[in-house]
Amino acid sequence: MEHNYRYFKRDISWLSFNYRVLLEAEDAKLSLYERINFISIYSSNLEEFYKVRVADHKAVATGATREDGETIQSAAILLEEINKEVNWQIQRRIRIYENKIIPALRKHHIIFYQNSDVQPFHRDFITNFFKEEIFPFLQPVPINKDRVVSFLRDNRLYLAVRLQLKETKGHCIYKTQYFVMKIPYSKVPRFIELPPQKGFHYLMYIEDIIKANLDLIFPGYIVDSSYCIKISRDADILIEDTDGGIDLVEKVKKKLKKRKIGAVCRFVFDAHMPHDFLDFLVDAFNINRDELVPGDLHLNLEDLRVLPNPSKHKHKVEKPKPMKLSCLNEKDSIFSYVEHKDLLLHYPYHSFDHFIHFLFEAVHDPCTTDIMLTQYRVAENSEVINALIAAAQNGKKVTVFVELKARFDEENNLATAEMMKRAGIRIIYSIPGLKVHAKVALIRRKSSDLSKINNFGYISTGNFNEKTAKIYADCGLFTANPKITNDLLTLFRTLQGKPNPKFHSLLIARFNLITELNHLIDHEIELARKGKEGRIILKMNALQDTAMIDRLYEASESGVEIDLIIRGICCLIPGQPFSKNIRITRIVDSFLEHARIWYFGNNGKPKVYCGSPDWMKRNLYRRIEAVTPILDPDVKQELIDMLQIQLNDNQKGCFVDEKLRNRFKYCNNNEKIRAQYTFYDYLKNKNETPL
Repeated sequence: MEHNYRYFKRDISWLSFNYRVLLEAEDAKLSLYERINFISIYSSNLEEFYKVRVADHKAVATGATREDGETIQSAAILLEEINKEVNWQIQRRIRIYENKIIPALRKHHIIFYQNSDVQPFHRDFITNFFKEEIFPFLQPVPINKDRVVSFLRDNRLYLAVRLQLKETKGHCIYKTQYFVMKIPYSKVPRFIELPPQKGFHYLMYIEDIIKANLDLIFPGYIVDSSYCIKISRDADILIEDTDGGIDLVEKVKKKLKKRKIGAVCRFVFDAHMPHDFLDFLVDAFNINRDELVPGDLHLNLEDLRVLPNPSKHKHKVEKPKPMKLSCLNEKDSIFSYVEHKDLLLHYPYHSFDHFIHFLFEAVHDPCTTDIMLTQYRVAENSEVINALIAAAQNGKKVTVFVELKARFDEENNLATAEMMKRAGIRIIYSIPGLKVHAKVALIRRKSSDLSKINNFGYISTGNFNEKTAKIYADCGLFTANPKITNDLLTLFRTLQGKPNPKFHSLLIARFNLITELNHLIDHEIELARKGKEGRIILKMNALQDTAMIDRLYEASESGVEIDLIIRGICCLIPGQPFSKNIRITRIVDSFLEHARIWYFGNNGKPKVYCGSPDWMKRNLYRRIEAVTPILDPDVKQELIDMLQIQLNDNQKGCFVDEKLRNRFKYCNNNEKIRAQYTFYDYLKNKNETPL
């Protein structure tokens, strides 16, 4: 049967999400510094988007081939759409920053000097600070169209300066010269706190201090003008990993060295720069016109995450603090608890310390024989890695699967893998042609009478990373249910090379995930066609695979009611005849929504799953992902309650409409529900009155 199904473009959909992030900076109900942090997040997201996605399309536009069939023409059209949308968003960011954030800071007695608006009582301080703290690190480099002697590094801020040199040979001649200087904020902070005056605090960008003292850098010259510029370079390294193993390690090391010198994908410049100045830089640095992105007066606003807060207590960002479960104090055995009942942790509302406790209990437990774990992204100086090393040193057999191809974490994963290897841990590197994105752990213990081995599993939606566990909203299931742990053991054996695995409960991408998802959707369609309630709720980060979107369209046409809670990319278009029963909710708040939870109504006997994959082509077809059914009725109800709270969010929840607009669900007549905080209270009450 032919269908007229349509889809949003992946990258345009992502830009809609990032714009939703920017809108948080406008929310006057938030603390001022939390609003400022959202500008930082928006800017950081956009930087990575250009380094990876835009760089990829630019490569196609210049002749590279892609497996998805993107052509030179379609890539060029998409790049034009992206630039149009980004330029519009940047203008909105400028207005928010200059017209709302800067005045709000001033209202709270924090004055952020902008270029030349420095008061006389600070001029001596600025001059002296420049001479003593900044000037020794500046290296002006001349630039001209014939010979470029400066390589612009990725995502580093530079100051381009235009000067006039007065030459006298019977009559005055003014010769124009250009210089570029790297802003040395690896040596000096980006933001400088100036002496307070009469109850007011003062801040200044380092580049503005440099601009105010250019005459000291270029004596004998007339300073015409100066503007900030930056380059974004292609950072998506392609690793040929057909051989795997040690050969892959060497390939990754070589590729990492090339990341910082990748092809230019964006040249960002101060939008106030005159055209002739910009033209000179474009020619001198061999920049293509389609790489030009006009920016703010101040670039690299991702640095706002470290903006000094002179009135720390007044503007402190208050977020829910991770709680310890009352059913698990530090002296209790997690094994003893999980042996009888599944346990679900919700980060960052629950403390990640419980998982660390789980590992260290295994380290010191004489009954523990094996610890197995997958590593995708871990924190630097990771407590998880330290626990695994301690286990190996304590005589346990430890096996860690390390994914070397985790983008931007390759270097950290290499370092931690080598450290674990030296400690006696068995390291298994990436599977050729695949990424292992599953977040799973398995601990094997001898029973008290030594007659059998008991398995204790952990399946998570997030990484084994104690730092991101404080800012990412994820969940992790502890279980000793053999229906799940036996499949986990099979999965780890599969990662070690055992062929033809059979999974009975877990849904594993590349093996049974797609088949089981289709069965679940088919069942809801069948119920709806029989006049019964067909119901699907899907929470995840991204929905992009058109085959699975088509199944949701089909279910909608059959009468299945579908709610999607999608934080980021969503290529499904709502509000169409084929999607009239589908609603898309997006939540952006204090924590990054990262959990993947799937609900299928099953005629009043719901089936609920959680795990690592989004419905992206890469997750469903090119990665190893793990999804667990939720078998414990109390845990299942907890997740159902969470989904309902998120769907009812009328403070931070948005509907995404057919034009990719974020439509807030504000409702003044109802109880105010801010899902992340409402769910925290839900868990807190449950923790205080356990079953």
